[in-house]
Amino acid sequence: MGAGFSGLGMAIKLLEAGTKQFLVIEKADEIGGTWYANQYPGCACDIPSHLYSFSFDRNPDWSHMYSGRGEIEDYLKACVHKYGLRAYIRLNTRMQEAVWDEAGALWRVTTEDGATIRARVLISAVGALHVPKYPHIPGMEKFAGPAFHSTWWDSSIPLGGKRVAVIGTGASAIQFVPEIAPKAGKLYIFQRTPPWILPKPDFPIAERWRKRFRRFPFLTWLFRVGLFWLFEVRSGVFWVTFARCVSVDRRWPWIILQRRCPIPRYGQNSRQVMSSAANAC
Repeated sequence: MGAGFSGLGMAIKLLEAGTKQFLVIEKADEIGGTWYANQYPGCACDIPSHLYSFSFDRNPDWSHMYSGRGEIEDYLKACVHKYGLRAYIRLNTRMQEAVWDEAGALWRVTTEDGATIRARVLISAVGALHVPKYPHIPGMEKFAGPAFHSTWWDSSIPLGGKRVAVIGTGASAIQFVPEIAPKAGKLYIFQRTPPWILPKPDFPIAERWRKRFRRFPFLTWLFRVGLFWLFEVRSGVFWVTFARCVSVDRRWPWIILQRRCPIPRYGQNSRQVMSSAANAC
């Protein structure tokens, strides 16, 4: 269930293992999962492209260190074509119910259109980043203007010169707010809980490096491994250093920071740490 990264990766590995008796069902009309559903301005991944990809199918042609959703979606489509997965994917097929048949020792999956799929093994590859969560605001239904969730961005609504209100400052808002801020006449941001934000060092990958990656595929492997350990080490060093800066005997960096930005009241490891190429404050 699901034709995003997880579902496609499982399908590829099943084919490599010689298994062809399987079916990938996807409720959307195209593959890609969250990278197909989320099409808001500035949508991109906060993990480097060479790391956010299949280890067995490394892409030498990423255009940026942190690629946008369109490029990630194109990568997944290229994988579907390369491994011949289209014949095993059924789009516009939403699972409604899955029941284990003890007597037959198989799953009976009922889809929204009433079809039944029988399978010995049922694998869930569904995600949650395509399911909108709306705030409970009294009187929200009385708002007469256009309103939509960032997950299902309505690009038909022009924002130029308009008064725009954004509710929430999570990972999506961190990406699309800098994109719409120069266009909106007035932008209001409502924040419940400030997140921890780290800078995202995004930059174009030069063509000369892409040529080297294409010519010497092992370089993409080295680069991927290097990125992995760089982020592992950096994470530990950053939080140790930060903890020392806000200790009792070094209060001044914390005080200065509080004057500029709202400070999260939860531990750095309690929730997702955001990254942004824009000025977070």
